[in-house]
Amino acid sequence: ASIRTTAVRDGDYWIINGTKQWITNGPICDFCTVVATTDPSKGLKGINFFLVEKGTPGFSYGQVINKLGCRGVVTGELVFDNCRIPAENWLGDDLEKGVEYLGEILDEIRIMTGAMALGIARAAYQEALEFARKRVAFGRPIGKYQLIRAKFADMATEMEAARLLIYRAAWMLDQGMNCRKEAIMAKVFATEVCQKVVDEATRIYGANGFALEYAPQRHFRDARFLLYGGGTHEVLRDYLGRLLIGRL
Repeated sequence: ASIRTTAVRDGDYWIINGTKQWITNGPICDFCTVVATTDPSKGLKGINFFLVEKGTPGFSYGQVINKLGCRGVVTGELVFDNCRIPAENWLGDDLEKGVEYLGEILDEIRIMTGAMALGIARAAYQEALEFARKRVAFGRPIGKYQLIRAKFADMATEMEAARLLIYRAAWMLDQGMNCRKEAIMAKVFATEVCQKVVDEATRIYGANGFALEYAPQRHFRDARFLLYGGGTHEVLRDYLGRLLIGRL
């Protein structure tokens, strides 16, 4: 496992050391759930979850990241320097089941990220639609031009496909079904569609899409962040391929 933060048992306590980066709302949290390695020799089976509260000695907030987009939430680092927490702050009932909990959490995160991407795409689409109805070029609204209409047709089709993938994965999750593959598909497809839609929206706005006073630039910036949440698409495509092919 690539998790470097460690948790070592010391009597009635766990001692945590390491740094967590890119934590949403991390610098303002009252408590956090920390993933740490309790036995590096076991790889993924050696990771576990711990509850750490604000004010715990050895727990501090690190750098606040100045992001390109998604600026409505603060993102930063959490630092653990010989952070001593009570043994009961270990979350779980089996030291080798942490990876199972992590997988379930990532399923939810990936579906959620796909839904966020769809929301951004829909906002960009709706605003571009209104702009195309009102913006007049060469004597008529740009929405009357065939190439502009084709852009909206493609955007609407791909967003609908993304929506169905997200809904199916979310339904499977609610039913307690294994949705590992479906969650990855929904996340990757929806966020890729989002990139296309926000890009087309800026093009429909023309030069105005490059101006900070118009919405497309915000959607364009926010959409980029979703490419990384829940795993990069390069990693997820490889993982999905392994799930589909199985052990060789």
